[in-house]
Amino acid sequence: MYRRIDDFLADWQYESESTLKMFRALTDEALDQRITPEGRSAGRLAAHITETVPEMMTLAGLTGLEGSHSIDPTPTRAAEIAEMYEMAARSLAEALPQQWTDADLEVEVPMYGGDSWPRGTTLGILLKHQAHHRGQLTVLMRQAGLRVPGCYGPVAEDWSAMGMAAVA
Repeated sequence: MYRRIDDFLADWQYESESTLKMFRALTDEALDQRITPEGRSAGRLAAHITETVPEMMTLAGLTGLEGSHSIDPTPTRAAEIAEMYEMAARSLAEALPQQWTDADLEVEVPMYGGDSWPRGTTLGILLKHQAHHRGQLTVLMRQAGLRVPGCYGPVAEDWSAMGMAAVA
């Protein structure tokens, strides 16, 4: 649970930049990549990550966030999803310190299914939700033959570029 807005914003800057880096590595062709026919496509996962930013934070009480709570249909251009995400991420970073104080992070608000979460917990869940789906997206990107950018350290291609063998 976050207790200071500045702490969340520092994490949000890194995490949203990592997500944007991944979205910019997507291609239009890769947006249809799925593990199973009924599973989410790479494009749907990216759109879901994007739409959750304004949706979850509006439920928590932030107002005036840019971005759609429901991106339907899923865009067919990867650049469009990246632009939508960048706008939503920036909007959150700007609105949060203007509307909430550190004390507001203790306020409990009804969230999904009627459970109440402290706002500071909601901020943490937003980050974890994004990282969870980014992990799923990396699998789909690999299946589509795309290079996955590193978020928490080098990926295999990075080790090679550094003249080192990737860890097996």
